[in-house]
Amino acid sequence: MLAARVIIFLLGLGIVMQTLFSAIRTFVLPRSANDRLSRIVFLSTRKIFNFVMHWAHTYTVRDSIMAYYAPISLLILPAVWLALVLAGYMGMFWAINPASWPDTFKLSGSSLFTLGFATPDDFIRTVLIFSEAAIGLALLALLIAYLPTMYSAFSKREATVTLLEVRAGSPPSAIEMFARYHRLHRLEQLGEVWTNWEVWFAELDESHTSLPALAFFRSPQPERSWVTAAGAVLDSAALAASTLDIPKDTQADLCIRAGFLALRHIAGFFKIAYNPNPAPTDPISISRAEFDTACDQLVSRGVPLKPDRDQCWRDFAGWRVNYDTPLIALARLTMAPYAPWSSDRLTKPGGRSRIKHLGGEALNS
Repeated sequence: MLAARVIIFLLGLGIVMQTLFSAIRTFVLPRSANDRLSRIVFLSTRKIFNFVMHWAHTYTVRDSIMAYYAPISLLILPAVWLALVLAGYMGMFWAINPASWPDTFKLSGSSLFTLGFATPDDFIRTVLIFSEAAIGLALLALLIAYLPTMYSAFSKREATVTLLEVRAGSPPSAIEMFARYHRLHRLEQLGEVWTNWEVWFAELDESHTSLPALAFFRSPQPERSWVTAAGAVLDSAALAASTLDIPKDTQADLCIRAGFLALRHIAGFFKIAYNPNPAPTDPISISRAEFDTACDQLVSRGVPLKPDRDQCWRDFAGWRVNYDTPLIALARLTMAPYAPWSSDRLTKPGGRSRIKHLGGEALNS
């Protein structure tokens, strides 16, 4: 009997400690760290949302449903933590003084939520009560304290995404960006875009790996997405570096590198496979015909291009291969809205959108 009580006490202590480490990895640790418990919560919630979306037949409806996914998951997470702490302390209370499980549940619940209606007299259980109350308050305080941080990062991310609509249209397009800059005689000033978005990618890398729930916070407007915005800017920088007949600007190269590193790090957190050292000749999701069509559209709108189209294609593909796989996978993971050369890669040859069905595949991998 004594051995069983010791085992149950240690099991309860282990549950409490694992729950505390889960909270620390999720909200406190200032670096990318996968937490199994948080992952299980988000995966389970995603399965429920995927089931509900079977009855949603338009992207607007699916987007409105998915807007609740991250907030609800974040609210469920501390509830799961509190439930596990309650269960762990139930085991420890019972191991110290065996009683009926309803009485043990009442004692643990009273301690966790600082209700105070169950007050044992012995010193050891009093110490456990104090520690459980402190843990319960700390877990709730963590969520409350970090929500402003998350929404601040979200607001900063979305401000830049919104500004992109002014330059690149909606959905964002590299062709539209260059056409507008050419019309305003500002092609030589594209460096300001690359500089701003290099900083944006660096902030995205930091915030979306240390607080990964941000990846699922959807833009205020259904047609916007941080993933498609990132893809449009990266494609624009790749086209500017490879195809546009304008003075060489190394800031475009730096923007591309900041971008593909950010997307790779975020993809890596979600266990999305990609080749970290792709060859410039590796296949990409953009076909040569699509590239030529884009170039023809730019020419028709007066944008100057380099004469050697074959070399332009090789240079563009050499840039795109660095971020092609993470970009498409993150568009799938977040159920991004339609945008050329990013989420439109999720379409079957027959033209029927696969975004509805592929929403959870990468998350489950």
